[in-house]
Amino acid sequence: MTDLPASVPRSVAPVVLDHPLVQHKLTRLRQAATSTAGFRRLTRELSLLMCYEATRDLPTEPVEIETPLERMEGRMLSGKKLCFISILRAGNGILDGMLDLVPAARVGHVGLYRDHDTLEAVEYYMKLPEDVAERDCIVVDPMLATGHSAVAAIDRVKAAGGKRIVFVCLLAAPEGVACMNAHHPDVKIVTCSIDRGLNEKGYIVPGLGDAGDRLFGTR
Repeated sequence: MTDLPASVPRSVAPVVLDHPLVQHKLTRLRQAATSTAGFRRLTRELSLLMCYEATRDLPTEPVEIETPLERMEGRMLSGKKLCFISILRAGNGILDGMLDLVPAARVGHVGLYRDHDTLEAVEYYMKLPEDVAERDCIVVDPMLATGHSAVAAIDRVKAAGGKRIVFVCLLAAPEGVACMNAHHPDVKIVTCSIDRGLNEKGYIVPGLGDAGDRLFGTR
């Protein structure tokens, strides 16, 4: 993990992935010349690596199994396991890769859009598993910019009973980390980079542009 920028409150401890493969793929993702297909593929690959870190603390239990040679005690996930929650629409770019790694996970969706004048999150859709309170929840969105959308989504997950929550994003801004820390200090952030900050339009800089537009080929 890398040290945090001085502008990030020290009470926050996001996990910043500094693995060479992560940083290589992230650099390619940032490039303006990367095609829609390439951006989608790189996001999927990065989501696998982020999921590995986000699930590090999942509980396991011993199980007796039979290998081709003998019986042994292995370990498997215990309890209700996972729920991935995508903040629409761009969160689906991360969700797809995580489901490759954990195909049995339940899936929830929270539909939010950012008001371009106030930069506040407005909800238009929400659907979560009924037993979300019994699952470890991983909320995904490519960007943690102002933090308003992420905080609003986690507000709703907690209101539905979610307790053990991790937030996963490709990029974060110090402002978004501070916002998350102020509202949900119990939520761990897993990200590939904490960038310099936000521009006058609320976009992360240097960033990678609008993740949703780049994932789906829209403008």
